[in-house]
Amino acid sequence: MSLYVLGINHQTAPVALRERVAFGPDTLPPALDALRGLPGVHEAVLLSTCNRTELYAHADGDGQALADWLAAHPEAGSDLHAYLYHHRDADAVRHLFRVASGLDSLVLGEPQILGQVKQAWNAAREAGTLGGPLDRLFQQAFATAKRTRTDTRIGANPVSVASVAVRLAEENFARPSESTVLLIGAGETIELAARHLVEAQVQRLLVANRTLAHAQALASRHGGIALPLEELDRHLAEADIVISATASRTPILRRTQVEQALRARKHRPMLLLDLAVPRDIDHDVSGLRDVFLYTVDDLERAIEDNRRSRREAAQQAEAIIELQTTRFVEQWQAAGRQQPLLQLRAHGEAARAEALAKARQQLAAGMPAEQALELLAHTLTNRLLHAPTVALREAARSGDIELARAADKLFPRAGAGGDASAP
Repeated sequence: MSLYVLGINHQTAPVALRERVAFGPDTLPPALDALRGLPGVHEAVLLSTCNRTELYAHADGDGQALADWLAAHPEAGSDLHAYLYHHRDADAVRHLFRVASGLDSLVLGEPQILGQVKQAWNAAREAGTLGGPLDRLFQQAFATAKRTRTDTRIGANPVSVASVAVRLAEENFARPSESTVLLIGAGETIELAARHLVEAQVQRLLVANRTLAHAQALASRHGGIALPLEELDRHLAEADIVISATASRTPILRRTQVEQALRARKHRPMLLLDLAVPRDIDHDVSGLRDVFLYTVDDLERAIEDNRRSRREAAQQAEAIIELQTTRFVEQWQAAGRQQPLLQLRAHGEAARAEALAKARQQLAAGMPAEQALELLAHTLTNRLLHAPTVALREAARSGDIELARAADKLFPRAGAGGDASAP
């Protein structure tokens, strides 16, 4: 059995492909169920964020069945295999540790990914697809991520996609202090965007969400105005800047809606920042005049400065991850080597329990104690020695010298120096 990870991320696949293989809260449980039902799959975790969809598994075989399962996603398309990366055992361990520590993120060292990894782990535990080495691997990943942030400056001055989006608006479009900003969604990314906008003294903040109560809660925390999503068209023209990050499987904003808003604004420019995967804003909107549309992929260029400033800390974090990877793999392999011993002990315990139960029945039926003890010893000896005896006879017939030598070590000859019969 091996540990596997395979998937796509912002480095290997464009957002148009990533959004087709994203798993939302409603599709995650049945997907985990289906994964656990694959032949040879013992444990599974699915991590799906705006920047990645990754499948972690403890499974038999070469991992091809896992890749085929992901490629069979209804919207994936036949070309998914060309974008997939595969990691196995130590490489899989290292990859998860890097992901959890923010070293594989669009924004180097961003802290949100650790919470997303924990959510994926929790979802797998609730679905009953964890309970062995993969479970221990994720728990070790959390400890490793905490250590990289404690022992290095990789987490200093935290940067998120939301903060980069707000900075992009501030530096290249219009100051939030002079703008009306519309936030669509009420999740963690939108919460972070709201915080950064308040810090930038946003002039007016609107929050639209499918569940109005969630919009109201977020708006009340940041001095904004809550809107039901159904009223989006009525208020879209008020927004100079729109930041959207929902879990919708279909676009929230379409070209016709934005066209109407532009007419109402007399074609004053709008900045649209789509931080969702799948995308919230129809890509056709980018063709409109007076609209500046950015997706998470477009932010790649805007955060290169952040990446440069954190590379030294990242090198220190990589060293910690390498050490933790080696330790985990050594412990995992050592546990695997203990398996034959555990199986032997379990066999012995089962034989003892069965022989003892039989002896008690015989005593209860009136058999003399001495006779019952003799039968107990005889039954237990036969049970314990049957399998080794058959194996040694076969070894003698086939000329298996190695097994005979192993037997000499395991079962020393009576009378050999220091045997149990010595006084």
